[in-house]
Amino acid sequence: MSEPAMIDWDFAVQTARRLIRPGPYLSGDEMHAVVDSLRTSSATAEEHVRELTLLDASTGSSPVLVVDRAGWVAANADGFSRVVQPLVEKVEAQRNSIAGMVGAFGSRVTGAEAGALLAFLSHKVLGQFDPFGGDAARRGDSPGRLLLVAPNIVAAEQEMEVDADDFRLWVCLHEEAHRVQFTAVPWLRDHLLAEIGAFVAATDVDPERLRGMMTESVQRLTELVRGDSGTSVLDLFTSAEQRTIIDRVTAVMSLLEGHADVVMDGVGTSVVPSVGKIRSRFDRRRKGRGPSDRLLRRLLGLEAKMRQYADGAAFVNGVVDRVGMTGFNAVWTGPEQLPTAAEIGDPAAWVTRVHG
Repeated sequence: MSEPAMIDWDFAVQTARRLIRPGPYLSGDEMHAVVDSLRTSSATAEEHVRELTLLDASTGSSPVLVVDRAGWVAANADGFSRVVQPLVEKVEAQRNSIAGMVGAFGSRVTGAEAGALLAFLSHKVLGQFDPFGGDAARRGDSPGRLLLVAPNIVAAEQEMEVDADDFRLWVCLHEEAHRVQFTAVPWLRDHLLAEIGAFVAATDVDPERLRGMMTESVQRLTELVRGDSGTSVLDLFTSAEQRTIIDRVTAVMSLLEGHADVVMDGVGTSVVPSVGKIRSRFDRRRKGRGPSDRLLRRLLGLEAKMRQYADGAAFVNGVVDRVGMTGFNAVWTGPEQLPTAAEIGDPAAWVTRVHG
């Protein structure tokens, strides 16, 4: 009989579904109208993104899925399972030597933990471009799939009291920008997968090493909860080599998120008349609500994620101001042209390195 997997992803989805709170109440007709509106907004956004970014994404297509919170959980469990599988395989290869440390937990416990995380995130995400999930993406037939979480979008527009049509198009502009990034830049997904492979290769699963990292992490976790540290839970269990890889990936994610934010705001009031009002209210909403919410955001690194949007947008605007959108698009010509973590904060340095 084969050994059970480290993470029971089916149980993770079941756990998340039990923890998910219902979204705003909508009648059947109202929900159908929201789905139709989001599909229309997504199609409209495609043309505007293409015109603004000057990127050609016509060579590939990806499905647009309007989902509820449970649907988002199922889709991301599928994507996560693929992304973490190399690490799971490496740890499982050492199963006998580390059984004393992880054997007591079992795949269902790790599945429950993953499910709790997915449930929490399922209430936060408005939309997402998933470059890894789905059978078509696995086969290489699609650059990924675009997910729009209908109840979260409706809840956000009601909470912020903004124009629904404007807000839905604004959200779709951001997510469509991500679809264009991965469709027009076909090497981007493989590059991120290669970075994940490097992270796994740098993972030390030696039991003594793991014990030492756990001991060191107790003090750092206390600092993190108090707010004395800028790290996340992930940082507590990574080596210096892994954190170097994380820095590279963070720079790429800052670029992608910042680029999408510049696009969603750059279309102008002719496309989204209330864009200024939406942006100011949305930025306030991004900061989190109460102390417990802010603590969870800090533990999960979501505060760092928020900084990625601002830092990445400043980088994109700084480069475009110097060399225009065509000059900025040199960033998509190959991995060597991607900005470093230092260059994200110094767009002039990137311009000098790439354009001379």
